Amino acid sequence: MARIRPRDAEEVTSEAREMFARFYEQRGNVPNMFRTMALRPEIATTAAAHMRAVFATGTVDPKLKEMLAVRVSQINTCYYCMASHTAIARQLGVSEDLLDAMYHIDQHRERFTLAERAALTLAERMTTDPHGVDEEVWVELQEHFDEGQIIELTAVIGIFNYFNRFNDALHVDITPPARSGADE
Repeated sequence: MARIRPRDAEEVTSEAREMFARFYEQRGNVPNMFRTMALRPEIATTAAAHMRAVFATGTVDPKLKEMLAVRVSQINTCYYCMASHTAIARQLGVSEDLLDAMYHIDQHRERFTLAERAALTLAERMTTDPHGVDEEVWVELQEHFDEGQIIELTAVIGIFNYFNRFNDALHVDITPPARSGADE
């Protein structure tokens, strides 16, 4: 059970309602994480804007970005983010088999491209020990990605470590509230 109840559109500021409307237009719902953050609209709207910048700009394939979001969430065992971003990854064409293989990348290396393996290794290292991003990892990244793309990959991984911790600490529920309304 959530430690803080996610808010509905009629309970938040106009600024947060605008953010809710953008999510509803893009996804057909408003994620409970943002419904929860809406208690502090400055945090919610800037987190949504940062997420939009990380995922909707740049040159890294959106499918790979979602794979990274899922992998970070798998490592952190954040069921909330795994559920949400596994669904998005599937919509972008990531197969169930590939999503499952991400749990044991070393055993399924052949299923991933060299670039995917480099990015997924970065996700594992940053999530478990940021000091573990050693020269070997760095050289492999540079073989497949330019500096701007490495910024994108690192931003996805960083934001999902933040989101995972936020959602787990507050026990944010995966399913939306039972209430109906314009933001459902």
